[in-house]
Amino acid sequence: MRNAFPAKLSFGIFDHLDEDGRDLAQQYANRLTLAETCDRLGFYAYHLAEHHCTPHGRGPSPNLFLSSVAQRTRHLRVGPMVMLLSLCHPLRAFEEICMLDQLSGGRLELGIGRGSLPIELGYFGIDADAVPERYVEASEILVKAMKGGTLSYQGDHFELNNVPLTLKPYQRPHPPIWIATNRPESAAWAAANGANIACLGPASVVRKITDAFHSHREDYDGTDDQASFLGLLRMVVVGRSAAHAYSLAAPAYERWVKSFKFLYDINAIPVPSNLPLTLDAAIESELCVVGTAASVRRSLLDQLEEAGANYLLCQLAFGDLPLDASIYTAMTIQSDIMDRVG
Repeated sequence: MRNAFPAKLSFGIFDHLDEDGRDLAQQYANRLTLAETCDRLGFYAYHLAEHHCTPHGRGPSPNLFLSSVAQRTRHLRVGPMVMLLSLCHPLRAFEEICMLDQLSGGRLELGIGRGSLPIELGYFGIDADAVPERYVEASEILVKAMKGGTLSYQGDHFELNNVPLTLKPYQRPHPPIWIATNRPESAAWAAANGANIACLGPASVVRKITDAFHSHREDYDGTDDQASFLGLLRMVVVGRSAAHAYSLAAPAYERWVKSFKFLYDINAIPVPSNLPLTLDAAIESELCVVGTAASVRRSLLDQLEEAGANYLLCQLAFGDLPLDASIYTAMTIQSDIMDRVG
């Protein structure tokens, strides 16, 4: 078990683009403004989730929105967290990846995954039982495509025969790859394939995943790969006082939960048992960190250390948080944490 605090911490942004009650075009404009701010403040990357047919995610085509982010920023890296390979044809996914990496000047961070709620894929006619195998095949095809040349593959779900690959990513051999996981066993694949991980959950639970990653990485190449990002996701709200922060976060979190539950409710699906239904429960479970600059700094650094993480994914905008509140939190993280530990 590692006890040492990571020597180098990095800070990024995670976003669902969940419904905020505003006009959709205005919400997009506000998020672009937030991304520009985070670019100036020195955040590492902006990661956007992919969801479909739900107010939990108003960015069902992350790469489309991220291309706008890339044009509005200079240094901020961009990427889906995650791109649902179970949903799209892997050849189309590869071509989009190449385009976004080229358009951003090599700033793509590529998150890939299967998706968390099968009903979203079911709306597109994809049976839940087929999802694991579709994902495995699609990820294998994507890895092969990154090598260039012509592409051939024979699988149960995809067949490609001598497909000419006329595009390539800007970054060689390929953009950095990410997976989102809450399972230690997924760390083995990430470690063996040089992928980064993003984790959600109490720090003590995430520590099992980061320890597993280090263990498998050492088994794989005999080194402790400090270049890998071991991410910890937290919703963060900083206020001018503890009461002010809570007054902002409580209604915003309530709206976020309503959006999260939307597809569960209309399809009579039980929500995950570990979903905190109130802000107090979210703070207790470490999903949310809310308070003054000093208290948030202590909580975040303590949780990062306990989790063995070296990358903080800050969810600064959720529910109906005002744009200025998200920007204030971003500025405080930069001045009170990033400047002190960088």
